[in-house]
Formats: sequence, structure tokens, C-alpha cells
Amino acid sequence: MSLLATPARLSTASSTFEADFKARLHWSAETDAGIEQRVADILRDVQTRGDAAVLDYTARFDGLQASAMAELELTQAELKVAFDALPAVQREALQAAAARVRSYHEAQRKASGESWSYRDEDGTLLGQKVTPLDRVGIYVPGGKAAYPSSVLMNAIPAHVAGVDEIIMVVPTPKGEKNALVLAAAYVAGVTRAFTIGGAQAVAALAYGTATIPKVDKITGPGNAYVAAAKRRVFGTVGIDMIAGPSEILVLADGSTPPDWVAMDLFSQAEHDELAQSILLCPDAAYIDQVQMSINRLLPEMPRREIIAKSLTDRGALILTRSMEEACAISNRIAPEHLEVSSRDPHRWEPLLKHAGAIFLGAYTSESLGDYCAGPNHVLPTSGTARFSSPLGVYDFQKRSSLIEVSEAGAQTLGQIASVLAHGEGLQAHARAAEMRLR
Repeated sequence: MSLLATPARLSTASSTFEADFKARLHWSAETDAGIEQRVADILRDVQTRGDAAVLDYTARFDGLQASAMAELELTQAELKVAFDALPAVQREALQAAAARVRSYHEAQRKASGESWSYRDEDGTLLGQKVTPLDRVGIYVPGGKAAYPSSVLMNAIPAHVAGVDEIIMVVPTPKGEKNALVLAAAYVAGVTRAFTIGGAQAVAALAYGTATIPKVDKITGPGNAYVAAAKRRVFGTVGIDMIAGPSEILVLADGSTPPDWVAMDLFSQAEHDELAQSILLCPDAAYIDQVQMSINRLLPEMPRREIIAKSLTDRGALILTRSMEEACAISNRIAPEHLEVSSRDPHRWEPLLKHAGAIFLGAYTSESLGDYCAGPNHVLPTSGTARFSSPLGVYDFQKRSSLIEVSEAGAQTLGQIASVLAHGEGLQAHARAAEMRLR
């Protein structure tokens, strides 16, 4: 029996569309209680026993035996050896991707990451001082697959922001190290790297051990244990986000070859069974063509079982009344990746308010953004693009307000502060302002 992928076929003209649409979008982000308890125990143990606990968990979960933490640290020389040993085509691709990612984030820093100040008419200086974090930790998945692109996307913006120390952790089950991941760490300027993963790695970064320094912020994706650990250590350190399953939404007007759109839907579905791929299009015949492309191309895919389950369980091909309606539905979904696959994508882009990243035009496949276009591929998922942003230079900086009140300014501001402080019943606040009045 041949493998089939049957995304839900929905129509906005149907009387049951709203119920069907909500059912298809539903995904529970609730964490398994058992995972939460195990993660809490691991965090507590690492906080108490430090390196010894990290060594124990690394042996238990990764099958990697080490008598001392020094055996789990990757030296800069080892990272360089991994880079030098890559085939030339991989070295060049890694360097080209890193250059584009660095160029984009340098532009981002200039646009939004500079300090500024001004003086008002009475000489009072007001402004903002932007400074980088001192030390950050980046988590790189290394279980089912290896992700050198995640190294670039997390380490390079931190480096561009001016972070002094970038500490990378990456699990290496049974000691198997991925050369591309190590080479990416070398290219991206990672300061120190450790072959540890899971909740124990998050705990070590958050609390610090005798070997692993405590960081100010942890970024990067991971499995359910990593996500639960990041959620629990938030407040002790900063985190980027709690990522859900990957998502792609394609807005199509029927002008793009259907095989291209089918493969773009596959590109997210192949991540895991919970990933979501949705097509919005006002052309029913074109949707039929995309479904035929899915059926024809699926058997060729190495991860076809995962793709089929993802598309069948969570995918959707939605017929809309118009492209305008498709844009409105897209805003409701607030997808991680949004492709505008049309003849004139700039006509529709102003209507799109909520998305992690917007890919304009038929030639802009989401996969280019994942690897080498330049913008960050760490994006908000599960509708959180309504209120959050891609990882960027600004995630590795903090802002301090600058205030220098002149004598003349104190006469005006002091009167205002005095009135408001008395109104709040805070007399010392009022007196502090009043003492500076002439």
C-alpha cells in the first residue's frame, strides 16, 4: 500500500469552516507532568552537585563516559581541525552563510542597537545606553540530527552585539561529534564549547559549575526537556523563547509551479510529526494541482513517513474567497514562516501584520532563510509572532536609560515630581525633589 499524505481540505465558504479551522490549528503546549518533575530534579541536582551531576547525566542520557569535565570541553584547536577537515564545498558554504548572517545582523545593530541621547530646551540630557550582555549560552540540538545552521544563527548575532563570551553546549550521543557543527562554532566565534545536552546543560549554564561559567542568557532550540528547563530557569537567566513545532504558511495566487509549493510544505513537515504546513489560495484548481504534486513527490522523500503524518494530522489546503481574505487568515495564524508565492508579493505584504519571517516571491523558498539568506531562522512559533520577534542582535543587548537633569530642569521637573509623590503618599520622594528647588 502506497504512503499517502492527505492534508485537510477546507473552504472559507463552508458553514463549518471556523470550527474546522480552529480544530486544525489546535496544538497543546502543555508540558507533560512527568517531564516537568524529572527536569526539576535534574536542575536541583546540577545546582547542588555541579560538574559531578553533569558528568552523571551525560553518561546516563548520552552514553558518553567522562571522568572529568575537561574531557567534555571542545578546544579551539579541535574546532579548527574540524573546519579544516571539511570538504572544500562545505567550508565555502559555511563561510558564505556566515558572512550573510553576519552582514544582516550588523545592519540590524546599526538600525536599532546604538546608544542615543538628546538635550531638551533647559539642558537636561535624556537618552538610552545600549550595552551587550557579558556572557551567553547557546544550546545546539545534537540528538536526532545536527544543526550547524543553529550555531550560526545563535552565535553570530551575539558576536555582532559585542558579547564577550559565547558558551556553546551540544549533546554528542555516544561521543559522536558532528564536524559541521564544530566547524560552524569555529566560524561563528564561539568562545568555549562543551559536549553536553539536555536539562543538565541548561542547568549548568543557568547556575554555573566549577567548569562551566554561569551565563546571562540562554538561546537555542531543544527537545521537551530542554524547553521545560529553559522555562524553569527563566528569571535566574534570560531566555530567547519556548519554541513549539515548526510551521509554514504559503499564500499562493496560483502562479507558482505547484511542485515548488508542495516541496515548501514538505520542508517544514519533515521536521517532525507535529510540524504544521498550510496553503491558503483562492484557486481551487491550483489546490488540486498542489495535492497531486504532494502525491507524486512524497515517495521520493527520505523522511516521507514523518512528512505524511505531519500533513495528514496537522496540514491544511484552504480555499479562500480572495487573496485579501487569505492575508486576513494568515494574520490570525501568525505563522513562524510565511511565504507569499505570487506574481506581485509586494501587493500583499502591507496586509500582513503577524509572522516570524515573510518570504516574498516564488523564488524565495523558506529553506533559503533557514540556511543562508541572512535574517535569523530562530523564529516565534505557535502564534507568538503576534507579540514576539525573531532572534536578533537586540536579544544580546540591554538598554539603560540615561538622565542628567540640569539645575534649570530640576525647577520644572521637581515641581511635577513633588505633586505626584505627595499624591502617592511617598513624602521622601517629594522631599528629595523639593530640596533641589531654588
